[in-house]
Amino acid sequence: MHIKKGDEVVILSGDDKGKKGKVAHVMPKLGTAVVEGLNMRKKHQHARQDGKKGQVIEIAMPLRVSKLALADKPKKK
Repeated sequence: MHIKKGDEVVILSGDDKGKKGKVAHVMPKLGTAVVEGLNMRKKHQHARQDGKKGQVIEIAMPLRVSKLALADKPKKK
């Protein structure tokens, strides 16, 4: 797999095409990676305790590694 945790990547296709971000988590068996702040989806979370309100939170969803490219390739000497 050419993507590792902490790499700076560019999204090649989809709604966030052309945006850059840092890889937060990689799942090699699934061929996916989570990029911080990109591919966000809303999740409705119900109240955990009585008297509290539920909320809508945004979480970063995984992307296929084939849709990602390294932002800056290392230079060979």
